[in-house]
Amino acid sequence: MTSWSPADLRTITENTDLFVAPFRADGTTYGTPTQTWALVVDGDVYVRAANGQSSSWHQAAVSQQAGRVRVAGEFHDVVFEPAGGDDLDAAIDAAYEAKYPGSDAVPIMQGDGPKAATVRISPR
Repeated sequence: MTSWSPADLRTITENTDLFVAPFRADGTTYGTPTQTWALVVDGDVYVRAANGQSSSWHQAAVSQQAGRVRVAGEFHDVVFEPAGGDDLDAAIDAAYEAKYPGSDAVPIMQGDGPKAATVRISPR
């Protein structure tokens, strides 16, 4: 697995939105881009599905394990993998507060449903 470049991590950090498009069931067609809030924690990129594991983009990301993302008008081919755990969840919660201070959506993204739908995104 490859790593994000420092420039890519900076772009993801500086932009509020990242659009995910996991492959559809055919494994070659990209799904409809879905707006997410991406976070960089210890050099890795994470997103959570606000609607938890029932979110269609989350289900596609976990089952297809690949697709692409768009941030700041640039596309990146990526790998999706489930992520989480107490230490990581706490770091992601803190990253949401730091990146989106005062947003009413932050407590939602820190809830049990979204935490269970945390995905790590890596370049492929």
